[in-house]
Amino acid sequence: MLNRDIVIIGGGPAGLAAAIAAKETGCSNVLLIERDHILGGILNQCIHDGFGLETFNESLTGPEYAARFINNFNDLGIEVMIGTIVLSLNADKILEVSTAGKYIRIKTKTVILTMGCRERTRGAISIPGSRPSGVYTAGMAQNLMNLENICIGNNVCILGSGDIGLIMARRMTLEGAHVQAVFEILPYCSGLSRNVQQCLNDYSIPLFLNSTVTEIIGNGRLEGINVAQVDTNGFPILETKRFISCDTLLLSVGLIPENELTREAGIELDPLTGGAVVNDFYMTSITGIFACGNVLHVHDLVDWVSEEGSEAGKNAASFLINGDIGSKENHIPIMHGKGIKYTIPQRVSLKKDFTLSLRIRTPGRDRTLIIQDKENVVMKKKVHHLHPAEMIKIYIPKSSISNSSSLKVTLE
Repeated sequence: MLNRDIVIIGGGPAGLAAAIAAKETGCSNVLLIERDHILGGILNQCIHDGFGLETFNESLTGPEYAARFINNFNDLGIEVMIGTIVLSLNADKILEVSTAGKYIRIKTKTVILTMGCRERTRGAISIPGSRPSGVYTAGMAQNLMNLENICIGNNVCILGSGDIGLIMARRMTLEGAHVQAVFEILPYCSGLSRNVQQCLNDYSIPLFLNSTVTEIIGNGRLEGINVAQVDTNGFPILETKRFISCDTLLLSVGLIPENELTREAGIELDPLTGGAVVNDFYMTSITGIFACGNVLHVHDLVDWVSEEGSEAGKNAASFLINGDIGSKENHIPIMHGKGIKYTIPQRVSLKKDFTLSLRIRTPGRDRTLIIQDKENVVMKKKVHHLHPAEMIKIYIPKSSISNSSSLKVTLE
């Protein structure tokens, strides 16, 4: 059995930032585990620019952004195991891993979960029809085109207006494919506004809201799809059904935090985020296990993933050096009221200032976020543009909160 002070599971942007921060905070015995053959995670296939605007004040491609962290990681001499799969994790922080044909057990004092997220598939949303080739998740299509140099189709439709789907609409257009339309079941786009403008509007690709795919048709290869408008409950309106001929369908219908190991360890999960319940130190319900990045909740920007990873890495190192900074004693819960979908963290210790990340349920303009404890209003923030796809981050000093048993966030 190997012994390490901190083990980080996942070598994407969150894992790299966490490892660097832990090492720089004073923990020398850090191990990063990554199942791919290279570090960088999803960034390796994101060859478009737009990364690093907040972290580096410049627009970088995904590989360029990852390279800056990988170079820093290598300069610090942090131990890494690539091509390695974590088979299990328990509450005693013992990991079983498979690497290079070997089975290894690792005992650690602290774990940081940074496994990222996976895409929701056709099976998850139960689209009826046959099972021809030509149906891909948007991220899989991105991987095949950008890393494997494979042309996946010529006549394309996209279901779902998530950011990866919007980016792939532009990518396939640039490679010579004809993207007919993007269909979104919601009454609003689920991707960032800048991606709607840069990926759809700039290339005259239509976006149909309140619409979905009702059937996939094809024998061998995809021949076409039936699409229909939906009512206010999301059910197809059969009178509006129409057939669209295409040879490729991309699905961009949501991301799911990759929490099988989290669940196996017995960590409390939040059904609204799909990730762990954490405190303001990013510590989960099991002392010594931290979570950050897309495995905790799905982010809009990689810059925020890295920021969260750095904070979790510092906190994990401080936990080893200073003791149980994340004790669950005297924590107060953060409750969300009208208009709020979820908040991160879900509880706070009031031992330090913290950043509250939240998402709202429906789009709006000129609304007021109100954060209050049982005695008074902690903060009011006027927000001019609100969208479920765009996360809101609010810095809250601990001095602004009186002794209270809870905090509540509402949208007025």
